[in-house]
Amino acid sequence: MRLVGLTGGIASGKSTVSNLFKDAGVPVVDADVVARIVVKLDTGSHRASSKRLPRCGVRDEFVWIGFDIQSCDVIATLIPLVCDFGLIADVVRKGTGGWKKIVKAFGNDILLENGEIDRARLGQIVFSDPAKRQLLNRLLAPHISSGILWEIAKLWMKGCKVIILDVPLLFETKMDRWTNPVIVVWVDPEIQIQRLMSRDGCSEEQAQNRINAQLALDWKKSEADIVIDNSGSLDETKEQFREVLSKVSEPLTWKERLRSRDGLISVILCTAVGVLLAQKNLL
Repeated sequence: MRLVGLTGGIASGKSTVSNLFKDAGVPVVDADVVARIVVKLDTGSHRASSKRLPRCGVRDEFVWIGFDIQSCDVIATLIPLVCDFGLIADVVRKGTGGWKKIVKAFGNDILLENGEIDRARLGQIVFSDPAKRQLLNRLLAPHISSGILWEIAKLWMKGCKVIILDVPLLFETKMDRWTNPVIVVWVDPEIQIQRLMSRDGCSEEQAQNRINAQLALDWKKSEADIVIDNSGSLDETKEQFREVLSKVSEPLTWKERLRSRDGLISVILCTAVGVLLAQKNLL
C-alpha cells in the first residue's frame, strides 16, 4: 500500500488538489471530513483515552491513544497530535465530549446564545495564543487521530493500493513519517493572504495571524517530495496534477506490495504452504 501525504498551508489550495484526486478515483482520507464524523465520547461506540508523554518541545508532543472501533482493535498506539482549528467541526457540537472539554478549559465566554461554541471567537483565541492552541490540540487530538487511523484501515481492508492522506498539519504532527511521497500545495505568500482575506472576510492582520499559526509554507515546500504551485490558474494547477497523478499511480514497490492487503494475504498463504510442505517431508 502506498500512503501519499498531501498538505499545504491555509488558503494554499490543498482542498482543490484533494478534490482532483477524488475526481480521479483515488481514495482520500480527509482529516477535515474525519473530524466531522468523529462520534461522541459518551456513546460507547468509540472509546479513547489520552496521556501526554514527556514534552521535548511543541513539535515533539504526542498523544498515547487506546481505542476499540467495531472490528478494529488498536490498543496503546502512539499517534501524533492531529488537530488544528480547521479540523474541529462537529467534534465540538453541543453536548459532545469535545464540547464539554473545551467549555471546561476555555469557559462559557466562548459560547453562543444557543449553547454552541462560537468557533470564530475560539479561533481568535487560539490563533493569537500558542499555548491555548496547544491546549486545544491536546483536548481534541484523540478523537481525530483515531478516526484517521480507522479510515485508513477501512481502505486497506478494501484492498486499496494507493491512499491519499490529506492533513493540513502533516509535518507539525509528524504524520509525514507515515507517508511517501509527500505532496505540498504551495502558493505565493502575497496571493495566500489575499485569498484568505477574500475567502473568510478577515482583515490582513487576522489572515497573517492564522498563517503564522502554521509552519512556514516555504519550509514545507523544502521538505516535500512533490510540489504543486497553485499560484496560477486552475488549469495550470490541473496540468501539474496530471503529472503528479501519473507519478503516484506508478506500480508499487515490493515493500509497498507487502504492506497492502493482498501482499499480506500472499505472505500468509506462502507461509502456510511452506509449513505444510515441511511437515509432510518430516512424516
